[in-house]
Amino acid sequence: MTARIHPSAVIEEGARIGADVSIGPFCVVGPEVRLGDGCELRSHVVVAGRTEIGPRCRIFPFVAIGHDPQDLKYRGEPTTTTVGADCILREGVTIHRGTPNGSGATIVGDRCFFLANAHVAHDCRVGNNVILSNNVMLAGHVKVGDFAILGGGAAVIQHTRVGPHAFVGGMSGLENDLIPFGMAVGDRARLAGLNLVGLKRRGFAREEINALRHAFEDLFTGEGGVFVERLDAVAERYAGHALVAEVVAFVRAGGDRHVCMPSGPEPA
Repeated sequence: MTARIHPSAVIEEGARIGADVSIGPFCVVGPEVRLGDGCELRSHVVVAGRTEIGPRCRIFPFVAIGHDPQDLKYRGEPTTTTVGADCILREGVTIHRGTPNGSGATIVGDRCFFLANAHVAHDCRVGNNVILSNNVMLAGHVKVGDFAILGGGAAVIQHTRVGPHAFVGGMSGLENDLIPFGMAVGDRARLAGLNLVGLKRRGFAREEINALRHAFEDLFTGEGGVFVERLDAVAERYAGHALVAEVVAFVRAGGDRHVCMPSGPEPA
């Protein structure tokens, strides 16, 4: 089925439009944009730059994708933006292209749901099935794992990692790495426990959840040794438990930020 394009939409020469695409009133699609099959741009959507949007995405009014990053060092380099399949981008969402000082690409995975006015800055890596609630702000170079959820108004500082299945509470400011399955809340967010609701909803086995709970207590509230020593002890004690192993691997991989702790910025 051919694309359905409103007469007021501007599709620049060179844009590649998939089959069964719907482009509503006053949309603008740039010359280097690729829209996958079945995409729907409701109205007033602007897609610019070297941007690829996967199939069946639903994009609501006033979304802007692929524009120049908010980085004073950017000089028009040909960086990219990619949005995966089956994403829903609600009103006012902004996703900026990468920078040559970063990875050169901003990437959003499949089946993500970004609520109104969420912002994804340059060079971010957002996994699959991620939910950004209203007014969430991801600064540059942030990495968000699969199935993570960020509550309304949450802000994540640049170069921070949010682990898979993690939860950031609404209005929280996250300035340290949040472990997989962790939950962070607060003005300067602190680790508040595990995202047990999310773990149960995702169907993880009770045995694995219980092992993760005990490992969390040993690692973050246990006594004896510094954090790195406790991490090694947890890795040995819970060998064979996949969820614990994922947390250990995340911490050991390290990054530009410390690990978010229950209280105080104790380094990893």
